[in-house]
Amino acid sequence: MRQQGDRIRHVVRQLHLWLGLSLGGLLVLLGLTGTVLVFYPEIDALLHPEIRVEGEQAPDWDRALATLRAEYPDKAGPWRLEVTGAWGAIPARYYAPPERAGYAFRPMMVWLSPDGMRVLRRDYWGEYAMTFIYDLHYRLLLGETGGKLVGWSGLGLLALLLSGLWAWWPRGWSRQSWGKALRFKRGAAPSRTLRDWHKLTGLGGLLFLLLLTLTGVMLALPKESDTALGALGLAVTSLPSVEAEHSDAPQIAPSQAIAAALSQLPEARIAWIETPALTGGYYRLRMQVPADPSFRFPHSFVWVDAASAKVLAVDNAAEASGGNVINNWTHALHDGSAGGLAGRIVAALCGLVPLALFVTGWLRWRIRRKAAR
Repeated sequence: MRQQGDRIRHVVRQLHLWLGLSLGGLLVLLGLTGTVLVFYPEIDALLHPEIRVEGEQAPDWDRALATLRAEYPDKAGPWRLEVTGAWGAIPARYYAPPERAGYAFRPMMVWLSPDGMRVLRRDYWGEYAMTFIYDLHYRLLLGETGGKLVGWSGLGLLALLLSGLWAWWPRGWSRQSWGKALRFKRGAAPSRTLRDWHKLTGLGGLLFLLLLTLTGVMLALPKESDTALGALGLAVTSLPSVEAEHSDAPQIAPSQAIAAALSQLPEARIAWIETPALTGGYYRLRMQVPADPSFRFPHSFVWVDAASAKVLAVDNAAEASGGNVINNWTHALHDGSAGGLAGRIVAALCGLVPLALFVTGWLRWRIRRKAAR
């Protein structure tokens, strides 16, 4: 029985070694880019001082939309305005700009002055530092194929982490066994010192790395994740299909759409305002209810007809099914925002752990390989 256990442990250690050598570099890349992205809005503002401005009152959304329509008359489709909660620059996005036709995802990014009267900055997704890093982290700059690669590789990374735990696990439950497994031996040979650093670093960050990797897989493979949740009896429901009423009446202003949305979810906070196209349609308000952990990308929606201000549909995250609740937590857990500033700091620090694990593991492998020769 002991010999069989030793054989299994040897196989697991070999699996851990070769998974580390083959996938460790990817884990390091995802960890380092993830560390940067935890604070990417703040870092982007540091890199672009023109958008670091403060207003004297709350943003004027009606004026902001009017400015966007006037400045970019060729952009007749819907705009998406971000409600940051601060009286600073107003971020806006225009998806599928004609000058970037042919790209799978290249929205135009615009920042307006706090009063909504001036354009402070214009850029395109993927063409400035922070969005380049975002695409590198999420899809390895390879589009949808890269996203699938990241997702399926994430399952290998989960196996890497769990095999490391198995290979380390003490043989018995005695205090002596656990003490030996957790000890850092001072003055030991380089191979032993690297092993101790590797195991203690891995143990210290294991739970967070497992959480970040699992949520990353779910974000990269949403369809497969929803199927898995459904198989576990946690159904995932889709957003309702909404159609605007046909009318020749002029469109309502964003402030009227906001008022209509808040009449349905009075305790919610507006996070995004998606306007209709000039040809008509509806406003879609993305909102955060108290039960939703995600501040920037919450999961409640209200659709408001752009001609009549009639509420067409409501999707309240507080009434979500089991699978939807899990999905609603996924992004907030992945970037640490579910834990506020402290959670984001922990997530950023955990992104550095794969680098330490890869370096200590690779150096120890090189020493042992040289000694074997």
